Amino acid sequence: MNRDESIRFASKFLEDLLSFFGVNLAVKSSAEEDVIYLAVPSSELNAILIGRGAETLRSLQSLVMGVLLSKQAELYRVNIDVADYKKQREHVLEGKAETWAKQVRETGETMTLDLNAYDRRIVHKVIGEYSDLETHSEGEGRERRLIITKVAE
Repeated sequence: MNRDESIRFASKFLEDLLSFFGVNLAVKSSAEEDVIYLAVPSSELNAILIGRGAETLRSLQSLVMGVLLSKQAELYRVNIDVADYKKQREHVLEGKAETWAKQVRETGETMTLDLNAYDRRIVHKVIGEYSDLETHSEGEGRERRLIITKVAE
């Protein structure tokens, strides 16, 4: 399955999956680099589709990615956003990252954060803008942590 077919398939598969929840919504799709972005518009089932701590949202992503992998799709990494939940969360997390950066700068103490992979990427990006700070991740799977440190002078 080529790039365009992968995008169309992922979008259609998610629309079909949502119909099982009784929601008939048109999913907007796009791709950047090697990731398919699927945007689900707001509906009365936002809370159910996102789930507690976005667990349902991550499960939907895993399901779509698994099907794409089984079909040997050129693109298989998927990022699903329901009612701009991730976009809003990203803005909040960027603000927190700025606060963490300020804290590490002032105290010089290393900070260890327990974040999921998506959130770690956002914080890596924000902290990467500071020349006197650096980030790295340690651990495996659910035990992976983000470390923010001040660069030794």
